[in-house]
Amino acid sequence: MKKLLFLLLPSLILLCCSPVTVTTDYNPDQDFAEFKSFKLYEGKPLPNDELTKNPLIMKRVESAISKILIGKGFTEVDDEVDFIVLAHAGVKEKMRVDTYGYGWYDPWWGPYGGTTSVSYYEEGSLVIDIVDTDKKELSWRGIGTRTIIDYSDPEDMQQVVDETVTKILADFPPGGSK
Repeated sequence: MKKLLFLLLPSLILLCCSPVTVTTDYNPDQDFAEFKSFKLYEGKPLPNDELTKNPLIMKRVESAISKILIGKGFTEVDDEVDFIVLAHAGVKEKMRVDTYGYGWYDPWWGPYGGTTSVSYYEEGSLVIDIVDTDKKELSWRGIGTRTIIDYSDPEDMQQVVDETVTKILADFPPGGSK
């Protein structure tokens, strides 16, 4: 019984918690110390962008981005800016297969017991791009990926959005130049 609980516990923890996995990349030739001001992207929406399909979530994401960048010392302006921030997202269905309880039973040599469970879930990726306005090229990209959870409380949703954006932007600018 203890063995079964030991095997079930990691599965339950993975299902209850949905940590954000973050990856970032940047242009090593970019001088991030030159970046002082920014604005959020206002152009044509990207095709198949999940944030465009969910404008209330888009506003939550943009609000979190502005708050974090201002907290890092950048200035949000409407006129001439050093960089533009573009947030976009995608969703894909994933399958999880858990198998537990298999083993060998002595004196017989063969498998016994065991259970396999299959579940489907949606995984979302939030992408935050930093584009240099002078060079008109991508300077930095952060991607946060996590299991999508439906929230009935808008405050809980905002908290998750804030945490996700904070983790994505934690290493911007690279090298701590701001």
